[in-house]
Amino acid sequence: MTDTLRQQLLGLGFKESTPAKPRHEARGKAAPGRGKPGGGKSQGSAGGGARQDRAGKGRGQADGRAAGRQRNRGEIDLAKAYAIRAQKEKDERIAAEKEKQEQARRRREARARLAAAVEGKVLNAEDADIARHFEYGGKIKRIYVTAPQLKALNAGELGVLQLNGRYLLVTAGMLAEAAEIFPEAVALRVDPQAPAADDPYADPKYQVPDDLVW
Repeated sequence: MTDTLRQQLLGLGFKESTPAKPRHEARGKAAPGRGKPGGGKSQGSAGGGARQDRAGKGRGQADGRAAGRQRNRGEIDLAKAYAIRAQKEKDERIAAEKEKQEQARRRREARARLAAAVEGKVLNAEDADIARHFEYGGKIKRIYVTAPQLKALNAGELGVLQLNGRYLLVTAGMLAEAAEIFPEAVALRVDPQAPAADDPYADPKYQVPDDLVW
């Protein structure tokens, strides 16, 4: 229709009609605030996946922290065990050293008491010329005595003490007293009832050359 004819019809009272929109276009447009069919579901799935990812990440971090704490506890326990063992070994060394010092102190005191006890009671003779050998401390030692002293020594009436590097001839009574004070000092105590094989040096005929190095 030409513009002239439309104007004539409008002048006669006809109204111009508005063409209706196609249905497919109306259906094609979504209402405000709505998405495409299934759009809400897709968004929900995406949101759930994100939440699952965050939850999995959170669990992984928690597991890592727990493993780290357990590893730290293990390292602390091991260090504590080492520290306890080191302290125990140190305490044992200190205790052993104290015991060693205590034993040395007791020996010094016992030796001093024995020296006081035998003072003026030593029977070593200046003219002694008979070497009486005996075993002491795993080695062969000797003391010079007179003939009467040798007989008394072999009969158990005399004995020998080792004190401050010297071998002292004393009576059997003094020997017994010394054994009570400081047993380590008893160097020779003869049992006259013991077999001769137990002390081969008791025989006065058995002589060891004086120039023999022991």
